[in-house]
Amino acid sequence: MADRRNGTEAPPTTTTVRGDDWYGRTLSHADQFANVLFTDCDFTEVENNGAVFTECTFRNVKFNVSKHTDSAFVNCTFTRCNFFDVEFIRCKTIGSMFDGCKWDIVKIDGGDWSFVGLPGADLRGSDLSALDPLTADIAGAIITLDQTLTIAEGLRLNVRASDP
Repeated sequence: MADRRNGTEAPPTTTTVRGDDWYGRTLSHADQFANVLFTDCDFTEVENNGAVFTECTFRNVKFNVSKHTDSAFVNCTFTRCNFFDVEFIRCKTIGSMFDGCKWDIVKIDGGDWSFVGLPGADLRGSDLSALDPLTADIAGAIITLDQTLTIAEGLRLNVRASDP
C-alpha cells in the first residue's frame, strides 16, 4: 500500500460491510458513513447526491458507471477499486488515498481534491487546467505534452518551442 503524507497510517475502521450489492442504489445527504470498511462491494450505477464518507476504507469496490454529486469522501482510503465511467461533480475528497485503482473514462468537475494521493494513476488525457502546480505533489505522474504546457503555464513560465 502506498504511504500517506508524512507516513500517516490510514484511519482505523470500526464497522465492516462485506460483499454488499448496492447496484443502482441512490444515496443522499441523509447518508453518513464514518470509519466503515467496504470490501468486495458493488457500487455500480450508484447515484450519490450528497452522501458523506469520513475516514472510510474501500477495498476491491466497483464504482463503475456511478455518479457522485456534492458528495464527500474525506480522508478515505481506496485500494484496488475500479472507477470506470465515473463522475465526481463538486465532490470533496480531501486527504483521500487512491492506491492501485483502475481509472477509465472518469469525469471530475470542480470540488476539492486537496491532499489527495493517486500513486500510480495515469493522468494522460486529463484536463489539468485547474491544477495548482505550486501546491500539488505530482512527482512521477505520467502526462502528455499538452498537459506539460498546462502545468508550465500554471507556473507562469514562458514556453517556447526553440531557443530564439
